[in-house]
Amino acid sequence: MKTTAALLILTGVVVTAAPAANRYVSLEQEMRQAIARGNAWLKEQQKATGQWDDEGLPAFTALALTAAVRDPNRAPGAPVPPYVEKGFAWLLAQQKEDGGIYNRGLSVYNTATALTALMASGKESYEPAAVKARRHLVGAQWDIGEKGETDNPNDGGVGYGSKDDHTDLSNTYLAIEALAISKKLVEDGKYGTQPDLDWDAAITFISRCQNNKATNDQEFAGDDGGFIYTPGESKAGEEKTEEERTALRSYGSMSYAGLLSFIYAKVSADDPRVTAVKEWLGKNYSIKQNPGMGAEGLYYYYQTMAKALTAAGVDKLKLANGGEADWRDDLGRSLLTRQRENGSWVNDNGRWMESNPILVTSYTVLALEQLCASIPKPAGEGGR
Repeated sequence: MKTTAALLILTGVVVTAAPAANRYVSLEQEMRQAIARGNAWLKEQQKATGQWDDEGLPAFTALALTAAVRDPNRAPGAPVPPYVEKGFAWLLAQQKEDGGIYNRGLSVYNTATALTALMASGKESYEPAAVKARRHLVGAQWDIGEKGETDNPNDGGVGYGSKDDHTDLSNTYLAIEALAISKKLVEDGKYGTQPDLDWDAAITFISRCQNNKATNDQEFAGDDGGFIYTPGESKAGEEKTEEERTALRSYGSMSYAGLLSFIYAKVSADDPRVTAVKEWLGKNYSIKQNPGMGAEGLYYYYQTMAKALTAAGVDKLKLANGGEADWRDDLGRSLLTRQRENGSWVNDNGRWMESNPILVTSYTVLALEQLCASIPKPAGEGGR
């Protein structure tokens, strides 16, 4: 399967000098050990039929498989273990006629997560299924009202799969991530002419989730640069602005999702929307909590943080006080201290299913793998 530029972003190939890499030598070894223990625990949780946890949510299986195939302890090019092959066989068997990989609704969430796993595997034999999954995700993009016009606040976004509710930034980010990672697969015409996302409409939707009055055409918009869940709704509630108007409160996990979405949509690094969200992330930098949400969605936040800062090429994050945060060191060490004796992780706060150790362990292993891959490499040692 072809490697894409987006996939290289996820694997964190970076060029830099040796000193920057050397400061992480000890941390990287500790993270590799934690990853090995986490993946070993996940292996033990696989069911005899090949899936992980709830068969109604193939995303759980897809996350565990992605964690397994991205393990930095596995030699490059080495065949995957039989249990991983079995897991992929189960995952592929869940694909529907419409291309989606789902069982009990939530077709976008499950399909996007499954497509990411298929691409991470690198197996050419999975390509036809990946192409079908792409078509399903493209077809899930909203265009309500006059065709081609973003006249509805939901237009350009992606929801859980149904078009009778709303779109949201979480599903949109997962969908465009999977589409960006797999884009190279359909560019050479091997699979004929394939539909693609309306990327301009997607950017409009993403912008409508940002508290940035200069670029958001919705009345609710605040002006701090952070992101909310969907136009008109924030899981973090409301707040008063300096002008004494009510605005929807930005929060951490969606702000990292917004940054990552802009990057996948190829919005330039010096675009005011990108610089605004980076400023918000610096002002609200935290490893202890999901800013604006506390412990809710904390491990989703960690994984999205690792991916977004890697994709943005951030070595150290500029903070509001003029200092800089070594986010790799901060996040890596925090995740290491949270690992349980059996190798798993779990959130004491159960919102968004984070009381499920399979889900949370998968999130955390993936975050650690991203951290390992993002460590700057000296020239001649994997740098490009």
